[in-house]
Amino acid sequence: MSKVLILKSSILGGYSQSAVLIDHLASHWENQGAAITVRDLGGKDVLPMVDGEIASGLRGGAELSARQQEMLALSDTLVAELKANDTIVIAAPMYNFTIPVQLKNWIDFVARAGVTFTYTETGPKGLVEGKRAVLVTTRGGAHKDGPTDHVVPYLKTVLGFMGITNVEVVYAEALNMGPEAHDKGMGEAKHSIDQLKA
Repeated sequence: MSKVLILKSSILGGYSQSAVLIDHLASHWENQGAAITVRDLGGKDVLPMVDGEIASGLRGGAELSARQQEMLALSDTLVAELKANDTIVIAAPMYNFTIPVQLKNWIDFVARAGVTFTYTETGPKGLVEGKRAVLVTTRGGAHKDGPTDHVVPYLKTVLGFMGITNVEVVYAEALNMGPEAHDKGMGEAKHSIDQLKA
């Protein structure tokens, strides 16, 4: 049975178009027998904002404050969750040409030297290997393969840095460019999701 971690990151609640697509994917894959874990980074599972104290604590050490110990334990939980699943599905709506801060915060909690990546004499090496990632990205405009898309290239870079290089992308574009464009973009995205196997 495939184990799937789904990361939602929209802050729009019931108005979220990425959540509609993610829920469609989850239903589709549950019907295929996948075991799904959902972490709603923009809703009930919002993470604390990483500041200097937390960032320092994530490096470990013997003299951590109580807050640093708590945040390190949270990071360990998130990393264990990442490593325990076969496929990572990331909802990545485009906000002002990039990812939501809530998703960036998750990345800052899991991208840890010596834990999910390491540096070697020949360069960095990812420690989270053998995983598959699916990016579901929604945008108001049309940005695919263009210079204004800072979502997909960034996420592929971060995931690859941690060792996840098998990345598939589902695009829902032009969602704010009129009703016809919206329906076309969502329809094409749902069709792409229906072709994915868990």
